[in-house]
Amino acid sequence: LQRAMAAEAEATREARAKVIAAEGEQKASHSLQEAAIIISESPAALQLRYLQTLSSVA
Repeated sequence: LQRAMAAEAEATREARAKVIAAEGEQKASHSLQEAAIIISESPAALQLRYLQTLSSVA
């Protein structure tokens, strides 16, 4: 009985962790979408981002 209860509690924790991870991914997705909109409206912003990427790679 204790094993069954422990397994159920672990499954509940794992389910909560999956929900939290999914919410985080959703927030990150919205942030990336907003950034893409801003960058697409400004060619200079795109150029700056490109230069930042080159700088971080070098």
